[in-house]
Amino acid sequence: MERVVVIDFGGQYNQLIARRIRELGVYSELLSRNASREQIQGQGLSGIILTGGPDSVYDPEAKTCPSYIFEMGVPVLGICYGMQYIAHIFGGTIQAGHREYADTPIDMGDHPLMAGMDVGYVWMNHNDSVTALPEGFQAIARTEHCIAAFANDEKRLYGTQFHAEVAHTPKGILIFENFLKKICHCACTYKPENLADTLVEQIRRQVGPKGRVLGALSGGVDSTVAAALVHRAIGERLSCVFVDHGLLRQNEAEEVAAFYREQLGLNLTAVNAKERFLSKLAGVSEPEQKRKIIGTEFVRVFEEETRKLKTQDEDWYLLQGTIYPDVIESGTESSAKIKSHHNVGGLPADMGFVGLVEPLRMLFKDEVRALGESLGIPHDLVWRQPFPGPGLAVRVLGDITEEKLEILRQSDAILREEIRLAGLQEQIWQYFTVFTGIRSVGVMGDQRTYDYAIGVRAVTSTDAMTVEWAEIPYTVLRRISSRIIAEVSHVNRVVYDITSKPPGTIEWE
Repeated sequence: MERVVVIDFGGQYNQLIARRIRELGVYSELLSRNASREQIQGQGLSGIILTGGPDSVYDPEAKTCPSYIFEMGVPVLGICYGMQYIAHIFGGTIQAGHREYADTPIDMGDHPLMAGMDVGYVWMNHNDSVTALPEGFQAIARTEHCIAAFANDEKRLYGTQFHAEVAHTPKGILIFENFLKKICHCACTYKPENLADTLVEQIRRQVGPKGRVLGALSGGVDSTVAAALVHRAIGERLSCVFVDHGLLRQNEAEEVAAFYREQLGLNLTAVNAKERFLSKLAGVSEPEQKRKIIGTEFVRVFEEETRKLKTQDEDWYLLQGTIYPDVIESGTESSAKIKSHHNVGGLPADMGFVGLVEPLRMLFKDEVRALGESLGIPHDLVWRQPFPGPGLAVRVLGDITEEKLEILRQSDAILREEIRLAGLQEQIWQYFTVFTGIRSVGVMGDQRTYDYAIGVRAVTSTDAMTVEWAEIPYTVLRRISSRIIAEVSHVNRVVYDITSKPPGTIEWE
């Protein structure tokens, strides 16, 4: 399988680079700048991309990478800081100069990397510039103030100062397509729906002929697809547990349990742990602490269920539906932690399992959906609304109470019903309500009220790494607001969140 490694220098668009490569039909993964030679080389290495980052290459503490990255025998493309880094280590000059941000006029040169890039501007975001190229390098694009791209075909080293990975650069995807096809000579045949057999074989090798797996199911597409893969790999040696932690949406526990048993035919144990989780969360307001508590309690429940199932001389593994955005957002060596996901950063060290089975760990959400449909999982489930593992705990801002959860459940049910009635359920990536904890003055029935504000969040995306707020028609928003205020007690105000990601995240916590 062809493979491109993206080396992480801490830039905010690094995930997008890996995503763009996969969209073009080549498997990619984001690795630390200090990854080992063996880890980078791996199997089928076709090219390397060095990402952007916040440093200046001439600073003593600037991020670097080992020299063996340039000794792999494959082309290397640097983007922004990555371009400056290549120029710096091969003898060029980088200086602080005229800053360029957002749309910047550009003149494209004649080079295979630039093929088809008949655009008048690109998206820039830099303080430093390459002011003198190393020997053997040529400028293949320029702006008024900087060398915007370079190439050294003999060494197979390339760089762009602009960010081709963002939608703001017209035809930016062509830079990556040209790099893959014209420079790396990739066939570009990767498709996530073709991964099933490979992932099944990996599961069999990891678990072995006698190992057993406890499937941690949440009802979401990720854990469902993961369970379907493991069931295909080891059959009845998979035992699934669905935990109702009291933080689910309206009627969700009953509906999900019935689906797993009746439609997927899984061996399922449903555990009612509402009191256990809510008592642990009582009085806790800090989001990261909530996630840690929930992650720990999930594993403790699974350990207890495993002890009920265990016989002698059996190795038990824990199955989780971890996907690539979970891993990335929980922080890498070079990039900052955005938030810890309960199935990544929240797991206790003494798990009581031989190890984790995470077959989807390197896939983005849309890839998981494509894989799920290839496994025969019903379309409605594959396109089910994404739901965080910590559930409504991260949609109740501040401390959690039964009253707040009930207000949130009722408002969320109204939102989901109105989105479905409007026929928007597959046009919007994710939509939910948030209990803001904010109280404000209102007037209802000619009387003063002092009640809660509910936030509505709806976003469009393909991979959850970047999102735009959904432009829901005003008539639909009006119905949503009117119904929530009329039907949910203690709510007198509804607000709509129009923040993209970045700078925000999808969830509020």
